[in-house]
Amino acid sequence: MALTKSDLPPHARIRVGKRAHYDRKTVHDILDCGLVAHVGFVLDDRPMVIPMAYARIDETIYIHGAKAARIIKMNKSVPACLTVTHIDGLVVARSAFHHSVNYRSAVIHGQLRDVSDDTEKLKALIDVTNHLLPGRWDEVREMTNKEFKATGVLALEIEAATAKIRSGPPVDDDEDYELDVWAGILPVNTAIGTPYDDERCDDAELPISLGLAKKKFETRN
Repeated sequence: MALTKSDLPPHARIRVGKRAHYDRKTVHDILDCGLVAHVGFVLDDRPMVIPMAYARIDETIYIHGAKAARIIKMNKSVPACLTVTHIDGLVVARSAFHHSVNYRSAVIHGQLRDVSDDTEKLKALIDVTNHLLPGRWDEVREMTNKEFKATGVLALEIEAATAKIRSGPPVDDDEDYELDVWAGILPVNTAIGTPYDDERCDDAELPISLGLAKKKFETRN
């Protein structure tokens, strides 16, 4: 069942610190401007972490892959942990000990389930495509039945979530501020580069989705 409260509860087994946030908007914003989610689960008594494309719809995160992929072939409900992280800058301090990273991360816990309903599956595939390239689904040819059947979709209901954020300058020891050592922030930005054509693209115009992706990820990161 989807959460209805404005705050998302921390997972019972997660120890959180002063940088933790549980409000729904903070968690959703981190998820919505991410490019890759790392999905952790246990298969055959071995821990696995897989980077995957995803999309959030309300309190459900959808991921997809080939039917032959191990995470798709599990075909059963299993507990999972999904993380999305943005690196915003390297924090350069006056001592090695106080170097750090400015970041935003979201850690999601829930049950992975196979999406077998065709209507839900199609909507998830549309949203995963449009998460990376807004509007792209409507720019390309329709998916064939063979492609649809060859693609698996999993859903992760957000049962618990924690966001952690670090921002700001380094925090040095008081006596170190007197040192003649540079300290500050080295920004790290996610940017969409200039597109270049597939050599068999002929003279097709650049699609609108490319500009929308550039705007989405450069303004929200």
